[in-house]
Amino acid sequence: MGEPYLLDVKHLTKIYPTGIIGRKHIVAVDDVSFNLPGDKSIITALAGESGSGKTTIAKIVLGLLKPTSGEVLYKGKNIFKMSKKEFFNYRKEVQAIFQDPYGTYNPFYKVNRILELPIKKFGLASSKSEVKKMIAESLMTVGLSPEEVLGKYPHELSGGQRQRIMLARVFLLKPRLIIADEPVSMLDASLRAEVLDVFQKFRAEFGISSLYITHDLSVAYYLSDNILILYRGKVVEMGDIDAVVKTPAHPYTQALIKSIPIPNPEKRWRERLKLDLESFRLTEVRSGCAFYDRCPKAMEVCAKNKPEMVEIEKNHYVSCHLYT
Repeated sequence: MGEPYLLDVKHLTKIYPTGIIGRKHIVAVDDVSFNLPGDKSIITALAGESGSGKTTIAKIVLGLLKPTSGEVLYKGKNIFKMSKKEFFNYRKEVQAIFQDPYGTYNPFYKVNRILELPIKKFGLASSKSEVKKMIAESLMTVGLSPEEVLGKYPHELSGGQRQRIMLARVFLLKPRLIIADEPVSMLDASLRAEVLDVFQKFRAEFGISSLYITHDLSVAYYLSDNILILYRGKVVEMGDIDAVVKTPAHPYTQALIKSIPIPNPEKRWRERLKLDLESFRLTEVRSGCAFYDRCPKAMEVCAKNKPEMVEIEKNHYVSCHLYT
């Protein structure tokens, strides 16, 4: 029997009751399934509009939020059924990087202290000299000079430096998986590639996989091996990044691709997203396709039945009645 998936998300659903007595229900995540292999490191992007359920999935995978139904398996073990010791090890092997690192840091801690804490928490070093060596190596791995940042407070660093400090902190633990939630969205374009390249370095040189959450398909295409397109908590298309971006099958993915800006001053957009964005919100429980009310290719069956996920080519899947 081969090695189990590193991460195996099965039929994940998160529903919130609303209203005074909770008679209505809002679906934040709707029957989401995907996996990351255990025998190789990859970067998988989780992409979609704001409110599509990306961050909710991240919180569930990190164990910060319990699903209404479904499972999150890490190396074959349900993370919500782990012992205290097992979950402690899970927290070491699965690390998070958030959009705003400044909000994560204690503003009264210098960089030295920020990086020392995980080393002490997980007992990674036996002497002060070993701690210093680990910190220096970690900083250099993410492209920072120890002399440049040690001894400083977070507010004394640039946004790019703060984000790479977070990457250095994660790298100290040598995780198997990083859950990254929009880590470059607050950075200037000139700094984004530098941070994204660190994720690729982690994968290529250290075997660290990433689940990368983003609303920006150009970032996903630059960074990822695979991609999942989310809409109203539902995966509508997924697979190899080249297949999904270059030959999008789902009408929603097609609209997203057409809305990506291109560097042509005479034609700023290939085509603006011709959808009623005001109508987009987390959806109440419904029987049909989540995209039905915005889809330019909607059919009668779309309003009644949820489409199944089907493989239309190798490692390219779509959930749409046009293909069933």
